Amino acid sequence: MYGVSIRESEITRAIVKSALKFLDEYSSVDVAIVGAGPSGMTAAYYLARAGLKTLVLERRFSFGGGIGGAASHLPSIVVEHPAAQILSEDFNVRVQDAGNGLYVVDPAEMIAKLAAKSIDAGAKYLLGINVEDVIYRDKPARIVGLAVYWSSIQMANIHTDPFFIEARAVIDATGHDAEVVSVVARKNPEFGLKVPGERSAYVDLAEDLVVKYTGKVMEGLYVTGMAVAAVYGLPRMGPIFGSMILSGKRVAELVINDLKRI
Repeated sequence: MYGVSIRESEITRAIVKSALKFLDEYSSVDVAIVGAGPSGMTAAYYLARAGLKTLVLERRFSFGGGIGGAASHLPSIVVEHPAAQILSEDFNVRVQDAGNGLYVVDPAEMIAKLAAKSIDAGAKYLLGINVEDVIYRDKPARIVGLAVYWSSIQMANIHTDPFFIEARAVIDATGHDAEVVSVVARKNPEFGLKVPGERSAYVDLAEDLVVKYTGKVMEGLYVTGMAVAAVYGLPRMGPIFGSMILSGKRVAELVINDLKRI
């Protein structure tokens, strides 16, 4: 090919050597974020920019979470100030004034730039991986990592044991189902966590409350984005994404502050 002879086994070796080196290096991290949606990618950018070893785990083979679907698949995302300013200044996303305090952005651009900026800041991503469980310790009770396996294994509905990733902090950015907190609540009732699920829509209230309640739910475990609404029984906000950006930034700031004290 183009004057170079390539053996198939060499392709395999290149993949395996690189992949295993990556998995070895990222078997222990400062922060593991579950979910590559708007809040997860925003948090990843600020955490990595602060010098923390940050890994984002996403069950799909793509970035973006609910961004791509936008509002019934219409190609516009709505945000308000100050999220619009953050997207413009920190992520170079072009924002368009839509009036009444609202701004619109292109979903594809938002996905691409949140991902690219976080990667350029130093965050790493594992796509197509499913978080099956957490790792915990007691005395005191705390979450110290995740048990994961490839999403294709889950899709095939076959049993296999997971492998582990240790983390000083775990962030649940899984959206409406708050999947990580739900696992902890179901398997470890002694921790006292509950996931009542989100309430019906009330945009003004929801946008403020999601940001307000973003943060630590127990030692080592944090919640951001729509997972916040699920954990605290808050209203949903539907097709407006401002609080997703603000929540991601806030959880990063809280984790950075907490890890500095450890």
